[in-house]
Amino acid sequence: MTGKEFYIDNFKIFQEKLNGESKSFLNEIRKDALKSLSELEFPTNKVEDWKYTNVTPILKQNFVPAVNASVPKITEKEIQSYLFQDFDCHLLVFINGLYSEELSIVGQLPKGAVAGSLRNLTKENPELLSKYLNKISITDNAFNALNTAYALDGLVVVVPDGIIIEKPIQVLYLNTNDKENVLSLPRNLVVAGKNSQVSIVANYRGAGEKIYFSNIITEVFADENSIVDLCKIQNETDDSFHIEKVQAIQKKNSVFNHYNITFGGSITRNDINSRLDGENIETHYYGLYMVNGKQHVDNHTFVDHAKPNCMSNEVYKGILDDSSRGVFNGKIIVRRDAQKTNAYQQNETILLSNKATIDTKPQLEIFADDVKCSHGATVGHLDETSEFYIRSRGVPQELAKSMLIRAFANDVIETVKIDPLKEQINHMIFEHLHRVEIKTE
Repeated sequence: MTGKEFYIDNFKIFQEKLNGESKSFLNEIRKDALKSLSELEFPTNKVEDWKYTNVTPILKQNFVPAVNASVPKITEKEIQSYLFQDFDCHLLVFINGLYSEELSIVGQLPKGAVAGSLRNLTKENPELLSKYLNKISITDNAFNALNTAYALDGLVVVVPDGIIIEKPIQVLYLNTNDKENVLSLPRNLVVAGKNSQVSIVANYRGAGEKIYFSNIITEVFADENSIVDLCKIQNETDDSFHIEKVQAIQKKNSVFNHYNITFGGSITRNDINSRLDGENIETHYYGLYMVNGKQHVDNHTFVDHAKPNCMSNEVYKGILDDSSRGVFNGKIIVRRDAQKTNAYQQNETILLSNKATIDTKPQLEIFADDVKCSHGATVGHLDETSEFYIRSRGVPQELAKSMLIRAFANDVIETVKIDPLKEQINHMIFEHLHRVEIKTE
């Protein structure tokens, strides 16, 4: 038994583990999603949006939902080795998608603010969750249905009107198991009230001897005049699988900054979507993907300009080595009423190997006439002229190449607002690509 049948059959075991939680509002959502899972198919290459990403290797495996699997023993010392250091933050830790209270350190939050676990809040404050959960993201495919059917835990951040959470919230999603192939299913919700601000660093890491599959949905609601920074750094094991859908809804004068730093896994797919549902909204997408070996990373973005006087800015850069493959599909739609829209999108890719490949497809659909929109894509190798110039100053070849990689990535790295995090991402780039590291002053 594989694929859908396996997960539908395992749902009974999952329900038995819930005990009193099976009577929550969330369980009704689960049951509806299970029905959707039975009716929907997992995407194939015949589906246009999945044309270049073959998910068959994921479907060949039976991944055990984390709540049904054995629980790994993780110490506080082990956790430290996976964290981003040198900045003060609130810390939430999820092991295989399940919240670990003993490993988390959440400091004093402003009155009414919440940074916690979906599972806990389903019991403690279901009214707060039911207003937003599963109301922002719709089910597009069987992966989404699978996440919702097994939705049990994940990050919940709620910031009341007028509140600023000063310290970033670092969220470690550590996936690890030495006995079973685990299915990790974080269901995340971020709600920023009017005139509020919050910054979240989502840190996805992997360990253990077994392969695993992270299947994630993150819903974001940014109310009027709010600012939400969501920085995702995904640095998982080379044989892992990772699929996430981010769905944001923004109200007038809000700002949503999404940073997507991907070091891969075996197959990685990011779907990042924003609906600009008000005037004077800003949406910024910054992406950097670095893959090698036979890794495959697919970034699909969609910005929906539904109202006038808004701007979106998107910069995605890829560095591909060995026999890796990248996919970028960026779609912007400007609806009929969205006059005075300003939309910019750029995808640039460097191929460090003749065997690396990229499929890039920027898309614009414009139904308004008073707009400024542009998009572009470039693919190439490191600039030989620049390399020659640097080497003519006595710089060794490998160091010269690292300098060019650092300069190429800099447009994205420099947008990150947390300075210590910038330099740690920089270190990860060169470590992952096995290159000489270039540091900034």
